[in-house]
Amino acid sequence: MKRGKAYRSALEQIDRTTLYDTNKAIELVKSTAQIKFDGSVDLALNLGVDPRHADQMVRGTVSLPNGTGKDVRVLVFAKGEKVMEAQEAGADYVGADDLVDKIKSGWLDFDAVVATPDMMRDVGKLGSVLGPRKLMPSPKAGTVTNEVAKTVKELKAGKIEFRVDKFGIIHANIGKVSFTVEQLSENLRTVMDAIVRARPAAVKGAYLQKLTLSSTMGPGVKIDKSLFD
Repeated sequence: MKRGKAYRSALEQIDRTTLYDTNKAIELVKSTAQIKFDGSVDLALNLGVDPRHADQMVRGTVSLPNGTGKDVRVLVFAKGEKVMEAQEAGADYVGADDLVDKIKSGWLDFDAVVATPDMMRDVGKLGSVLGPRKLMPSPKAGTVTNEVAKTVKELKAGKIEFRVDKFGIIHANIGKVSFTVEQLSENLRTVMDAIVRARPAAVKGAYLQKLTLSSTMGPGVKIDKSLFD
């Protein structure tokens, strides 16, 4: 792929053979950011797992101490008293069959979905739409729950879900380029601690394989994975 002059200039600041410590890596990610708006800082973590096997699936949630810097639009599927509970907690959209029909028609202007257990029969019809976009509510992710207010507040405050993909890689947003080095470092450490705790018992050998940070459209910076072993 042919890269632009700005990208090539940014790449020259990074030694591709070096595994950096956390703070230095974050400094490089911030200094090599390519875009004019406040881009995201993203983690790509290669794991020594085979996600084709259910006992090697890595998935969980974690609340970032400094948030993601993103205004998370939360949609809640609920009925009865849970509707008011969700609204008071700050949910952006709350409904039942009306929202199911709206999503079926192509509307997807939200970032996270919560559902009460009694709504999952209807929400399940949206699996082909929400599933590929990683928006499907799940008990494992804590988004199928009767604790609607608590979950909405956590999502708004920066709770994220991580899940290994079919290639054995976890992608996660740990904040914005405008965050301080200390804020991003704390968020990264929090995510990594959660992923290490989620190590499946069936995994043998090295669990953490390769750890890379990058800003939106910026070059990747490798971090020494032994810092998190």
